[in-house]
Amino acid sequence: MDFGDLEFDFKVSWKTILGIVQETCEVIWNVLQPLEMREPNKEMWLKKSAEFYKFTNFPNCVGSVDGKHVRMQCPPNTGSDYLNFKKYFSIVLMDVADANYYFTATDVGSYGREGNSYIFKKSNFWKRFTAGQLDLPGDKPFSDDSREGTPVPHVLLGDEAFGLSKNSLQPYPSKNLPHEKRIYNYRHARARRVVECTFGILSNKWHVLHSVILVHPNFAFVIVQCFAQFC
Repeated sequence: MDFGDLEFDFKVSWKTILGIVQETCEVIWNVLQPLEMREPNKEMWLKKSAEFYKFTNFPNCVGSVDGKHVRMQCPPNTGSDYLNFKKYFSIVLMDVADANYYFTATDVGSYGREGNSYIFKKSNFWKRFTAGQLDLPGDKPFSDDSREGTPVPHVLLGDEAFGLSKNSLQPYPSKNLPHEKRIYNYRHARARRVVECTFGILSNKWHVLHSVILVHPNFAFVIVQCFAQFC
């Protein structure tokens, strides 16, 4: 995204174009976010859980979580804050996706050097999710007959970096696993990869996410946040 090229195309100062784009992205987010990314309620969570079971055969799952590094130019006077483990500068787009490849929640703007688990655990969504403030359904047996089976919490699925808790599951870490655990890891991966596919859909829809965003971090945050709600 080079505003210098647009300056000659439209005969408008690049600073003016930059301001127009930033203001437009902010307005789009403020107006459409409550419509496109509504706060889930119990009925929506149950619907997401049923869809995960239908498409991935994983019960009581309400979302798949992962982070995406959005490449950007090196911000001045920031040291290595935005330098990620892949050796380029980025901000992190952290998202929870459902089985239909839509984002349920998004967190944008963390430093590229920070780990996915740390970013997610400090996000407002995770704090409210674990505090019971997002109307998550109660524990539910895997069987449709509530008289059978032990009630199990509804969970989010992440990779090995996200850790293990009551409402967050990760795969078994070892490769030499018994058959039952290998089956679990297969089903876990089948459900968790939904968020990776959603990132791919997002990037192919908005090609700027395939390139280096040539703006300061606060502006990059606004751009990525605006795009994320439309996936």
